[in-house]
Amino acid sequence: MTKPKEEAITAGELIYYSHHLDTDFEMINIVPISDVHYGNPLFSMKHLKMTLGFLDRPDAYAFLNGDLCESALKTSKGEIYKQVGSPEDQRDDITELLYPYRHKILGAVDGNHENRIWTEAGIHIVKDIAKKLNVPYRSEGMLHKLSFGSGNESHTDRQYVFWFYHTHGYGGARTKSAKAVKVERTASIIHADFYAMSHDHVVNAAPDVYLMPDPRTRPEKDKKGNETGFRIGRVRAHRKMLVKTNAYLKWGGYSEMGGFPPTDMSTPLIKLLTPKSAYWDELPDRPKQAVKVII
Repeated sequence: MTKPKEEAITAGELIYYSHHLDTDFEMINIVPISDVHYGNPLFSMKHLKMTLGFLDRPDAYAFLNGDLCESALKTSKGEIYKQVGSPEDQRDDITELLYPYRHKILGAVDGNHENRIWTEAGIHIVKDIAKKLNVPYRSEGMLHKLSFGSGNESHTDRQYVFWFYHTHGYGGARTKSAKAVKVERTASIIHADFYAMSHDHVVNAAPDVYLMPDPRTRPEKDKKGNETGFRIGRVRAHRKMLVKTNAYLKWGGYSEMGGFPPTDMSTPLIKLLTPKSAYWDELPDRPKQAVKVII
């Protein structure tokens, strides 16, 4: 019998990347690296290096979420004559900074600053960076499946699985609530355990809950214990975390002139927890696994 051919993936179609991490891990720490704006004179190398230094931990990973380079053009809002180096120089310098941590980077997406180079010259700066680092790349956003540890549901060979989606973000917003609602919209489209969006330079984290049917079923019984002939299943609450990420720019320049607030340069820490993790005793509700965000 001839097997059906595997359907080809269409260019631009949403796919997910699966990462099988160490079976000895009891938890995973994830930090976003976004809105670096390398080449902007107000870029803070100090804060970026603190984030990168965190990746020296065995259980720490990161993802690249766009606007890694300033990439100012004559037609853009950035200060082209004050930026440090050309867009090409910025690309090469940020690649060099990230290179020692390439094995800790789960994926990379474009930001609006890199997209203007693509629009004008047909060059994907982040794609070049991802290729040099040998990490997955998708321009619009990325969905990831992380598997690590062992002992899930008392099975020694079963890993814990977490899903997350990240995208750079879009549009303008003034208030924190208007900035946060954009990641909430994304979370209504794609299933994941946490979602990360950047672009607005304001850190925020909020939980959300929706109901998912448990695929496991059992016979329904009446009050006397007799089977009714129907099968039933439970519906359980699924908790997801909505995260807005930081930037690495000091206040001034375009932000000051436009009346935007100072950038939050504190990197949010996303913790993927299993019952085996030392942090687990700090949780009063004891779920099967959990996502916590420290901001």
